[in-house]
Amino acid sequence: MDDHAGGSHRHLSRRSLIATGALAAGALGASAPTIGTAFGGSPAQAAAGVTKKVTIYAEQLPGGLFGYGLAPGQATVPGPILEIYEGDTLEITLVNTTNQRLSIHPHGVDYSTESDGSPLNASFNNPGETRTYVWRSREMFAAAGRRFMPGSAGYWHYHDHAMGTDHGTAGVAKGLYGALIVRRRGDILPSKQFTVVFHDMMINNRMAPATPMFEANLGERVEWIAIGHGNLFHTFHLHAHRWADNRTGMLEGPSDPSLVIDNKDLNPGSSFGFQVLAGEGVGPGAWMYHCHVQTHSDGGMAGIFLVRNADGSMPPGAEEAIHRFQGHTHTHGS
Repeated sequence: MDDHAGGSHRHLSRRSLIATGALAAGALGASAPTIGTAFGGSPAQAAAGVTKKVTIYAEQLPGGLFGYGLAPGQATVPGPILEIYEGDTLEITLVNTTNQRLSIHPHGVDYSTESDGSPLNASFNNPGETRTYVWRSREMFAAAGRRFMPGSAGYWHYHDHAMGTDHGTAGVAKGLYGALIVRRRGDILPSKQFTVVFHDMMINNRMAPATPMFEANLGERVEWIAIGHGNLFHTFHLHAHRWADNRTGMLEGPSDPSLVIDNKDLNPGSSFGFQVLAGEGVGPGAWMYHCHVQTHSDGGMAGIFLVRNADGSMPPGAEEAIHRFQGHTHTHGS
């Protein structure tokens, strides 16, 4: 299937995405590249207190969109997945190649007012300007009263906070957003990662049938990062797969009390993530993901998670299901 016409995303192994500098993949519609440090299917391991430096380019894209990229001409919607471990610092040099004021603002990590990414603190890039933002993370630590302060580990996100208004409303609407993951050492790492952003009636700034089609082979460990933006309330539902409603989406043992779910609220500014084994217990096929607000799924907030056979071949009936999805009538704007 064609990446642009059909909304398909091609995905790279995490082994090919080990970050030692600038890294990028494709143009608009390609998979968001990842800044990571380890191999899929193994526990996370890293030295404490590492400072990772990355240059991100904000660029204008076709169709009135804007995106973040890891090299000139490589901006995507959503932007690259940024990953660090608890205790690491991420130093981002943001190059604004556009004629718009913009910034980059994180959720879930620590930063000074100079790196806030908001006009409130005069923290933004004017057109053509380059600016450095520093984000810090920390591990859980003991506090007074036999309590513990939480660390930074979680599935977070970043976005513009300066284009159009002082809150970056135009920048977010036009695609300036991406996933930010802070891992705890020992976390299991995936083989593939998918970022899904629900913004008003769009998924990654597209509506069905042009929404992204994510692909994995049967049994591959897949990580989903779900992000909400815009002005509408949504839910995220993944057919035939389920996860634990906790930090990682996985149970820590037989007595873990985490609720196991397959549908979760995904509202403006919220984010969560989880891992599944593709097709585990159900087999390969074309499985749907969508907003479970019925008028929203009818309006185009739906896409396909294609689980291929273990050898990468197309399972029986999947191609026909994809064609049926592309032929569905979606009442855009409802």
